[in-house]
Amino acid sequence: MATLITTAPTHKKARLKGVVFDMDGTLTVPVIDFVAMYKAVLGDDEYRRIKAESPSGIDILHHIESWSPEKQQMAYETITDYERRGLDRLQIMPGAAELCELLNAKKIRRGLITRNVKAAVDLFHQRFGMTFCPALSREFRPYKPDPAPLLHICSGWEVLPNEVMMIGDSLKDDVACGKRAGAFTCLLDQTGRYDSPEYANVDLKPDFKGL
Repeated sequence: MATLITTAPTHKKARLKGVVFDMDGTLTVPVIDFVAMYKAVLGDDEYRRIKAESPSGIDILHHIESWSPEKQQMAYETITDYERRGLDRLQIMPGAAELCELLNAKKIRRGLITRNVKAAVDLFHQRFGMTFCPALSREFRPYKPDPAPLLHICSGWEVLPNEVMMIGDSLKDDVACGKRAGAFTCLLDQTGRYDSPEYANVDLKPDFKGL
């Protein structure tokens, strides 16, 4: 799936007992134009303002929570439309199936946490014949970057957070969720996006980086 390099000093070593994956851009090839989606929801000027204030990325779901119910509904409809169009082009990330086979061979559990909807997770399972258990979609509240979904999985597995690794392609969602839960984290950054200067001073640093 990717070559891993260590980016932060590891602390107390523990045997890896579970891996929790993000879905969009991690298990599946990125197909959603998030910038276009954010601009459609926020408008160009508001998008630029929030982007300037949030170097690690925009949390669109959190941002619209303070809106009126009517405005929220319109925003969710726009987001859902972009996600639905993405489902039509859903492709598995190269190497993802092989990595899951390796985890199976080593008897390491695998789960999934996504901010996408349950219908997208169900389609992913059905289309690619891969099962992640549990698989938490954004219907589970609070969602990433809150550590609650990852802690929920650890509790169900009866393992400690430092026996789990969170893998995803987002600093603000996946790495933040893992770090706040006390898990190891791996940032998938095959395009080198997070090497750009705008991310140089962010506080979130993954333990590993996938290239």
